[in-house]
Amino acid sequence: MISLRLFPSPRLAAYTVRLFLTRSLAVLVTLVLILMTLDLLGESGKILAAPGNGDAQLWQYVGLRIPLLISRFLPFAVLLGTLVAFVGLNQHSEVVAMKAAGISAHQMLAPLIIASIFIAGALFVFNETVVVRNTRIVTAWSDNDYKPIPPESGIAANVWLMNGDDLIRAGQVTGSGDGTRIDNLRIYDRTGGVLDRVISADHATPIPGSPNWLLKAVRVYDANMNVVARKPELIGLEGVTGEQLTLAKVDPTELDYFTLKQRIGELERAGRPTDEAKSGLAHKISGPLSTLLMPLLAAIAAFGLARSGQVLVRACVGMALGFAYFVADNFSLAMGNVGTYPPMIAAWAPFLLFLLIGETVLMRTEE
Repeated sequence: MISLRLFPSPRLAAYTVRLFLTRSLAVLVTLVLILMTLDLLGESGKILAAPGNGDAQLWQYVGLRIPLLISRFLPFAVLLGTLVAFVGLNQHSEVVAMKAAGISAHQMLAPLIIASIFIAGALFVFNETVVVRNTRIVTAWSDNDYKPIPPESGIAANVWLMNGDDLIRAGQVTGSGDGTRIDNLRIYDRTGGVLDRVISADHATPIPGSPNWLLKAVRVYDANMNVVARKPELIGLEGVTGEQLTLAKVDPTELDYFTLKQRIGELERAGRPTDEAKSGLAHKISGPLSTLLMPLLAAIAAFGLARSGQVLVRACVGMALGFAYFVADNFSLAMGNVGTYPPMIAAWAPFLLFLLIGETVLMRTEE
């Protein structure tokens, strides 16, 4: 007779959770080490090509990238770790012993689901406190060809803005209001869509009480005369505000939850599109919660007799379900970013769909 209790015995629950956590951690460490090595092989040449960079900058890059890799691949690690744990339990007939004791499949999974809830909460906090900051720094650093960047203070990198006919490209934007600073500025001065001048400046800051900005270390390329003039200072960017530059690029991966929510309000008041930002905001919750799905999707590997010879097949099916979720999640989020799906549907539909799929597979095969 199947027990109606939610959990098995405390000792059994602790045993399965320990297997789940240790296997998932081992897979995560292995994935991060392999991917970090491959990433560093691809970027080390670019980092060392920048003047003054050396071993310290390589280790700095590693320190910045590892949290990003952990955040991205933790759900993968939970999926693979659960599969490894379940296959081991199956092959040693421990699942058969649990079922003979009247423990149902849902009771076997319950401790793992609770552990996954704590993992999801820790991942959300980790994303909000570490990952968004590192993402901003790595993006700004790579866009600057790994040359030194200003101290991190709300950095926005590679910002494009239209000002009348003119195109403005800001390599880095830091600060806000009168304290806004632009580095690596380039202005494409156009008349009727025809390029007249390209104005490049190392730095630009707003002039207090004026709609203009002060550009420093300026180089002006005249497209008609094909000459370059150099000036120490120049007045430009008339009518451009720091808020325009800040709102020109709102990347959900570079902003924490509450800052992103504030930016969405600013975008709405400015009449700007908000689909990508709203999808990213909802995905900040649904993304970490994907760890809850992994034990359910991998559970098919735990059941069935090991001597039937189908353990590997079941493990492959569980892996396929997990990876199908990640494909569907990325596709849905992309559709939400372009406005095809409503933001809430884009963020939550894959989660709910695969929750039903996993529960259906579990019920039909075991319960």
